Amino acid sequence: MASVFSMIIAGDLPGRFVWEDDEVVAFLTINPITQGHTLVVPRAEIDQWQDLDGEVLTKCTKVAQIIGQAVRKGFDAPRAGLLIAGLEVPHLHLHVFPAFSLGDFNISGADPNPSPESLDEAQATIKATLRELGHGANVPD
Repeated sequence: MASVFSMIIAGDLPGRFVWEDDEVVAFLTINPITQGHTLVVPRAEIDQWQDLDGEVLTKCTKVAQIIGQAVRKGFDAPRAGLLIAGLEVPHLHLHVFPAFSLGDFNISGADPNPSPESLDEAQATIKATLRELGHGANVPD
């Protein structure tokens, strides 16, 4: 059975994408720690990060770094957080989010009901910032 992330990647479930390439996608989580919380996900359905091909893992971390630059700049955050938790969905994903304090690294404090407007605003901010940073080729319309 396909993971929920595979269904989002395939377009069977909605997703607010900010990045797409042949191996990796990034879309907003529906349970953000902070506004702009983005998931970087390989297209390949691999559960454990240590089981992923090294080149694809490198690509995921490179995309996470780019998304981190965008969320830090776009949300005027002092840091961009990066976490690999993997207990929520059995499909590798890197959490990238604007971080304002150590408390922002607590996934259990994520907002279970963000407004659609807040998510739309975050998506628009990240996409615009990625384009500004020179990554427009990977930003979906």
